[in-house]
Amino acid sequence: MLTVPVRQLGESERAAVERILDRDPYAGAQIAERIAAHGLNWWRAEGRVYGYGPGRRIESLIWSSAHLVPVCATPPAVDAFAELLGADPRMCSSIIGRADAVLALWDRLGGHWGPARDVRPNQPLLVAAAEPPIAPDPFVRLVQRDEVDQLFPAAVAMYTEEVGVSPLADDGGRGYRRRIAELVRGKRAYARFADDRVIFKAELAIVTRRTAQVQGVWVDPEFRGRGLAAAAMAAVTQDALRRVAPTVSLYVNDYNTPARRVYARCGFTPAGTFATVLF
Repeated sequence: MLTVPVRQLGESERAAVERILDRDPYAGAQIAERIAAHGLNWWRAEGRVYGYGPGRRIESLIWSSAHLVPVCATPPAVDAFAELLGADPRMCSSIIGRADAVLALWDRLGGHWGPARDVRPNQPLLVAAAEPPIAPDPFVRLVQRDEVDQLFPAAVAMYTEEVGVSPLADDGGRGYRRRIAELVRGKRAYARFADDRVIFKAELAIVTRRTAQVQGVWVDPEFRGRGLAAAAMAAVTQDALRRVAPTVSLYVNDYNTPARRVYARCGFTPAGTFATVLF
């Protein structure tokens, strides 16, 4: 039996949930996007939000779906969430969020859910709130709907390189292709083309009223080391700030020194540390 005040939240508590998400708009971005689209009805949002706090007061949140995402999770909240989630088999494919909460959760859940395929304990969270100080690449643009077939191979290459498994493995890539097409339709996918070949790509994977989170940044291996990435990212950042959200955010592996240099040149500054546990 649970000995801590944790419970699933519903639509009647939406205002309280949104207040907590506003306290950390970067760690809470994925949850905020889902709630804005579907509310707190788990059967529509394809995930559940659990809250921690005494009585009716909510102090911390965790999103439980394909990803497990803690937000403003204090040590007592982490204990509560781990007690709840550890009672059942693992359903998520990753745990993502502020490093202190993610690593504490994994310390508690690893014995129940382990082993992990990979643990990335130090991923700098970076944020840009002003337009880049360098000139954007004029050839980076939004991908058009009839260009999904050209974008898809680059997206598969990026995913496989970054995550360590192919998105084609489970269903031949049908679900992943739908996601890429969805981003293109939403004017959230950027690319630079060389003829019909994508040589740079990035997506606004999450969009809220507070931030646009960039993921899937990739340069064709043949074109790396030519100084392409900085101006390309500047183009993405400039458009996102002008058209989509007041900030642009992303997180990067600490060992990816070239990428960190690119983001610094584009005006991104540190805003904390994320961690990711991959299954």
